[in-house]
Amino acid sequence: MSAAAAALRAAGPLRRGGRGRAQLPAPPRPWPPGAGPFPAGGGGAAAAVAAAGAAGHNGRQRWGGGGPLNSPAALPAAMATTAELFEEPFVADEYIERLAWRTPGGGSRGGEAFDPKRLLEEFVNHIQELQVMDERIQRKVEKLEQQCQKEAKEFAKKVQELQKSNQVAFQHFQELDEHISYVATKVCHLGDQLEGVNTPRQRAVEAQKLMKYFNEFLDGELKSDVFTNSEKIKEAADIIQKLHLIAQELPFDRFSEVKSKIASKYHDLECQLIQEFTSAQRRGEISRMREVAAVLLHFKGYSHCVDVYIKQCQEGAFLRNDVFEDAAILCQRVNKQVGEVFSNPETVLAKLIQNIFEVKLQSYVKDQLEEHRKSDAEQYLKNLYDLYTRTTNLSSKLMEFNLGTDKQTFLSKLIKSIFISYLENYIEVEIGYLKSRSAMILQRYYDSKNHQKRSIGTGGIQIHKRTEAKLSIQDLKERIRQRTNLPLGPSIDTHGETFLSQEVVVNLLQETKQAFERCHRLSDPSDLPKNAFRIFSMLVDFLCTEHIDYALETGLAGIPSSDSKNANLYFLDVVHQANTIFHLFDKQFNDHLMPLISSSPKLSECLQKKKDIIEQMEVKLDMGIDRTLNCMIGQMKHILAAEQKKTDFKPEDENNVLIQYTNACVKVCGYVRKQVEKIRNSMDGKNVDTVLMELGVRFHRLIYEHLQQYSYSCMGGMLAICDVAEYRKCAKDFKIALVLQLFDTLHALCNLLVVAPDNLKQVCSGEQLANLDKNILHSFVQLRVDYRSARLARHFS
Repeated sequence: MSAAAAALRAAGPLRRGGRGRAQLPAPPRPWPPGAGPFPAGGGGAAAAVAAAGAAGHNGRQRWGGGGPLNSPAALPAAMATTAELFEEPFVADEYIERLAWRTPGGGSRGGEAFDPKRLLEEFVNHIQELQVMDERIQRKVEKLEQQCQKEAKEFAKKVQELQKSNQVAFQHFQELDEHISYVATKVCHLGDQLEGVNTPRQRAVEAQKLMKYFNEFLDGELKSDVFTNSEKIKEAADIIQKLHLIAQELPFDRFSEVKSKIASKYHDLECQLIQEFTSAQRRGEISRMREVAAVLLHFKGYSHCVDVYIKQCQEGAFLRNDVFEDAAILCQRVNKQVGEVFSNPETVLAKLIQNIFEVKLQSYVKDQLEEHRKSDAEQYLKNLYDLYTRTTNLSSKLMEFNLGTDKQTFLSKLIKSIFISYLENYIEVEIGYLKSRSAMILQRYYDSKNHQKRSIGTGGIQIHKRTEAKLSIQDLKERIRQRTNLPLGPSIDTHGETFLSQEVVVNLLQETKQAFERCHRLSDPSDLPKNAFRIFSMLVDFLCTEHIDYALETGLAGIPSSDSKNANLYFLDVVHQANTIFHLFDKQFNDHLMPLISSSPKLSECLQKKKDIIEQMEVKLDMGIDRTLNCMIGQMKHILAAEQKKTDFKPEDENNVLIQYTNACVKVCGYVRKQVEKIRNSMDGKNVDTVLMELGVRFHRLIYEHLQQYSYSCMGGMLAICDVAEYRKCAKDFKIALVLQLFDTLHALCNLLVVAPDNLKQVCSGEQLANLDKNILHSFVQLRVDYRSARLARHFS
């Protein structure tokens, strides 16, 4: 708080009224708060109060007793000056600072210009001004409160008077409402009485007119203008329709003649109305058509009127080749018009659609299908699928129109009436075509290869069904040879042909895919899973059995025995192609068959059939791969037998060995690398590692047994180590840890052929040889030419 504020509060409290104090706006400040001549926290005002300590008491007494503010003339000017010091929001400290700044002699800190007495006098006068202002404002507030209370009482009194008036008005309104209801009841009662009197009178008048017209028919001469004037055909139709109904009740023996005349006139008018409707339709006069149709609605010939309308609607509507598009356009056009003409548009439109289906579409479908039904099954099935699809698409478009309550059933019956004779035996035609087409595709392929299919029996799938009860000796030999490696005669020479063709497979799958699509569209929902299973069975028979399984059987028969020289091993090509083909087969199974059988019991049957096929083929693939690996090992044996010499590991001149590894090792490694690459190209996934591991283990066994056949000098042992190192390098291409470990161990065993006798025990206890059987280590040590020396035997014992 500033010193000026402290001084003002020390000068005396500001008396407040009971309701509050006045706050008047102040003029703009020349500087921010606290930045004036008396900064907040201490300034000239505080110094003035301190300097005027002694004189302050006397001054207050003198000024308190009366001063310039007590004069009436000076009060308004002083209050205006006080009001200028107020501003929003009001802060007491800033307000005192502004007051001190405006007082002459109160704005300097010390010096001659500073006058603390005058500042104190100004503060006391200002307090008096505020007290006077507060009293004045308080009086004004009290006056306004009294006025407000008075007006509130007057307003409450007025509201009470209005409420009373409103209650009186409401009572009058209720009385008026009751009176109106009473009058309305009387009027309704009077109207009912008048209607009860007038209705019989009108009926009597109408009956009199009908009797008059009936008398004219009875006399045989129609004189009334309604029958002779053609412009009054509507009134004549109404009269004759009623007369016709009356005539039906009359006895025939007495009124036969008049009944026949009325019936004749009834028929003539009906024909005239239909002719008028036809003319109006041709002229496109919708309003006239509506009038005539409304009159004919009560005649027996109304249905004939609808038939005429439907017939004329179709004139010139089917001029293009696409009868389905024409039908959709016609129905769209009639749908907009029929509601303006007939009182029952949904019935008329349904009758038009029925006429289109039973006449136009049925004749068109019959012409398209009967042409190929007997001669060309492929074109017949294509046309049937196309026509049925287009018909159902048209039905979907017609579902947008108002055809009654159950339009779905209505349209389904129309479609069924057209195609029922073709759909009843559809699946038989489909299976027959698929069988003949698949057989032709396979036969064309084998003819292109100049190959006559052999009758080869299988373990799980019989390719050609035999009628003989017993197998021949040749068949028995063939089966035994396929399941063992025993040479029971010469193998079949296929000249490297796999008898598998992706083109054939694609054609078979494409035919089956189209069959599945037709089956989905043309089969009844209850027969769909069963029909889809029959198509799948045909695919299994021709693709899996007649083609893939036959190729596997032929490939197995073409695998030479393990002791054959320069054998052409192409079974891996069969494996590669069979794997690719079966992926395509599996994709079609999932994409096209599964959606058709997913919610039926046939699903488990199809999955089991697929599983059996896979297992049977895997057995033959495993058998073929096993025999192929045996042939590979046999080829390596032939290479080693032909190229490896005993002098390779026991040279005559130990100091004149110029080769790094033997020729047999080079050729075997080259052969192995080719086979490894071929295996990688022929298989995928884990099958590659499985087959390579088996080949690697057999390769290791072959080299191990091969090395056991020779005796090794010191230099020959070094050469054997070099060979094994090369074999180990070749084994790295397998990328199988077990195979590499086997060759690492074999390499360590070969070190026993060259190590000094004193170090044998140390080498045998090394990391790679410590876990081997002692007999194995001994067998390798025995291969040394110096094994029988007493020193070596002593160190190894």
